[in-house]
Amino acid sequence: MKRIILTAIAVMAFAFTNAQQTRFGVKGGLNVASFAGGNYWDAKSLVGFHVGAFAEIKVIERLAIQPEVLFSAQGAKLEGPLDSDFDAKLNYINVPVLAKFFITKKFTVEAGPQIGFLVSAKHDDDDAKDLYKSTDFGFNFGAGYNFTDDLSVGLRYTVGFSNVADYESEDFDEYLDSPKNSVLALSLAYKF
Repeated sequence: MKRIILTAIAVMAFAFTNAQQTRFGVKGGLNVASFAGGNYWDAKSLVGFHVGAFAEIKVIERLAIQPEVLFSAQGAKLEGPLDSDFDAKLNYINVPVLAKFFITKKFTVEAGPQIGFLVSAKHDDDDAKDLYKSTDFGFNFGAGYNFTDDLSVGLRYTVGFSNVADYESEDFDEYLDSPKNSVLALSLAYKF
């Protein structure tokens, strides 16, 4: 994972020095998040949001590098035994670095790694930050449509690579085994 991040940083540095054009923007939208990848309580989708800023750095005519900094509300609705249902609400500062390919001037596809830094975690209204790891790693796949040179919409799926749980408890182990973030995001973006 460290190699992926270092490679992304190297690509960004190269892109900054060789960029034909750099544009900055803001984006925000809706998250549909859950946990995936293990035997755990029945995880249902939890609706959240994301908001942040990005830079679109053109490397060549059809390729751009797009680093972002996003606040992202994620988590899952967990349904357990004996009426022990609760919402696991996790808030992250996510830093994705995407390679963005322009299939046409209007339609784009993108992919790239992401690191997330846990800001807060709650089970319903109770603080649960000590039950989750402070960093999260994932990979993004997405597509976008440019309405104008400034306004676009995007759909992105983030698959988590790392276990977000950070606890040792026999009570939870049988239900919660290696949960990974899974997020589908719909965004509206504006470039300056």
